[in-house]
Amino acid sequence: MAPPTELLARPERGSARGSRAMGRLVAVGLLGIALALLGERLLALRNRLKASREVESVDLPHCHLIKGIAFVFNIFHRFGKGLKFPGLHSFAPDKPGGILMMDLKEEKPRARELRISRGFDLASFNPHGISTFIDNDDTVYLFVVNHPEFKNTVEIFKFEEAENSLLHLKTVKHELLPSVNDITAVGPAHFYATNDHYFSDPFLKYLETYLNLHWANVVYYSPNEVKVVAEGFDSANGINISPDDKYIYVADILAHEIHVLEKHTNMNLTQLKVLELDTLVDNLSIDPSSGDIWVGCHPNGQKLFVYDPNNPPSSEVLRIQNILSEKPTVTTVYANNGSVLQGSSVASVYDGKLLIGTLYHRALYCEL
Repeated sequence: MAPPTELLARPERGSARGSRAMGRLVAVGLLGIALALLGERLLALRNRLKASREVESVDLPHCHLIKGIAFVFNIFHRFGKGLKFPGLHSFAPDKPGGILMMDLKEEKPRARELRISRGFDLASFNPHGISTFIDNDDTVYLFVVNHPEFKNTVEIFKFEEAENSLLHLKTVKHELLPSVNDITAVGPAHFYATNDHYFSDPFLKYLETYLNLHWANVVYYSPNEVKVVAEGFDSANGINISPDDKYIYVADILAHEIHVLEKHTNMNLTQLKVLELDTLVDNLSIDPSSGDIWVGCHPNGQKLFVYDPNNPPSSEVLRIQNILSEKPTVTTVYANNGSVLQGSSVASVYDGKLLIGTLYHRALYCEL
């Protein structure tokens, strides 16, 4: 017979084995839950990217491509070229960005690059969103979101019309501007800006997007006050202002929405309505004569981040009329599967002429 001490020890060893088995079951269970959560988040991200969507072509008759330029421009037809952004394909990764201008009053308008004043760091210039403000004395200020070395600044320039040049006035940096995407100017040194993410770190940005945290926001900046004025967006992207200066429009690209916010005298914003769409809405341009919103869209967002020249990202342009009404009119003005135009990011109209800009490819000029 075993000593009494051994008899007492055996149940303890059995209890330890049972505890280890229970611990393993708990670990396997937690792993299963984590994998299920990851799978659900991945499926949700594919849906937000519209990863399975294909677009049917909607053509315009009188169009031609403008090579050598890309990305965004606004109603004043000044636009940036050469955006380099983590996760996006670039056709000229080593070439710095620039600001170009087109005069649509010309019979055959062409893009001209504007000279930028000495002292500004052109080598790291990486323009993103862009906006203009015309002061009471007709001074034109140009605001440009810049990502030098993938950081976040807003550059303010003065447009020198006689010389077709830009005089750099100021670089804006602020802790409330960690991931600036687009901007709409409301004064000579005042603007609203969208942060497409809460974080500035690339990995945390990815995690924020993957988990669908809805931490993106809109910030108001002035020399005397900087504050968050709207939040809760999936990925706040394009932003613009109505012709009467009463409303701010914000595109939430991964939520496929355009938010209409009322602007108050203290520059705070109150949400009035949300227009849901079936595409990834990027930048917003306003027709000053009608108030219509022209939207550059991405029918399939996954193709932007997993670039395949044999299956390129498609393009889509929407026109939204009477957005403040109960039933706004949404019209697909242009759509292409990428064979002509890849990755449309913005569309702007002027006097029956349409310009469609892209993220990285080329622009399309059409006479409507």
